[in-house]
Amino acid sequence: MTEITIGGVPEHFNLAWYLTLKNGEYKKQGINLRWKDYPGGTGEMCKALKNKEIDIAVVLTEGIVKDIIEGSKNKIVQTFVQSPLIWGVHVSQNSKYQSINDLKGTKAAISRYGSGSHLMAYINAQNNNWDLKKDLNFEVIKNLEGAIDGLTKETADYFLWEKFTTKPIVDEGIFRCIGHCPTPWPCFVIAAREDFIKSHKKELQTILKIINLTTSKFKEITDIDKTISNRYGQKIEDVQEWLSLTEWSQNIIDEQTILNVQKQLLELKIIPKIVPYYDLIQKI
Repeated sequence: MTEITIGGVPEHFNLAWYLTLKNGEYKKQGINLRWKDYPGGTGEMCKALKNKEIDIAVVLTEGIVKDIIEGSKNKIVQTFVQSPLIWGVHVSQNSKYQSINDLKGTKAAISRYGSGSHLMAYINAQNNNWDLKKDLNFEVIKNLEGAIDGLTKETADYFLWEKFTTKPIVDEGIFRCIGHCPTPWPCFVIAAREDFIKSHKKELQTILKIINLTTSKFKEITDIDKTISNRYGQKIEDVQEWLSLTEWSQNIIDEQTILNVQKQLLELKIIPKIVPYYDLIQKI
């Protein structure tokens, strides 16, 4: 039995992994795949890949592109979610800020530098024509719990996170969502360490085949909306809206999309250069 560890955020996007693990589908193929939750998101997973704590990660596209260009020995092996991620722009319930424009020059809570919440703060600033040097300030809060604490105690003013994940917190009256900022590209990809790809290519092919079979028919699973609602504490109507907006992928991310991601990150000065497609991608 080959032991392999995969990391991802503990959110509804990754329920397909939980279902395939629960059904023992990898073990039937001689793979002991172990899942590890990373509430801190992509920045935390990039660090875990570097430290060889995990072999594979389900990460945000923009985060792993930045990480690889900065020198990490990882490769994107497949798109996981084709549709954009809809980031909610959140403030505390009692905040004086009522619109995104009110947030200009205030402090953004981010899970860590290089994380999705950090990079999307730049995208949001650009969308609203802010000065990226003067109008962006950051407070590192590690994860969603840290964001609740930071916004409540006013050590930070706003927080970008996937809007359906934070919806229960909005419903509780802890956060207010004052706007949205969708990613201009497919949101989640599957990445793996280069050394792992070389030594476990067949096992990786098997893992992708199993997860792809599940995601291709995910919306057809009986009562999947109720399962997600119960597991993640979300209202059934929110889950149904999320399902209607979300499309999984079973393919490698294409060259033009990778170029578009890099162009946007370069324009925002998040990456220093644009690199060739195959510096970022490994076809399995």
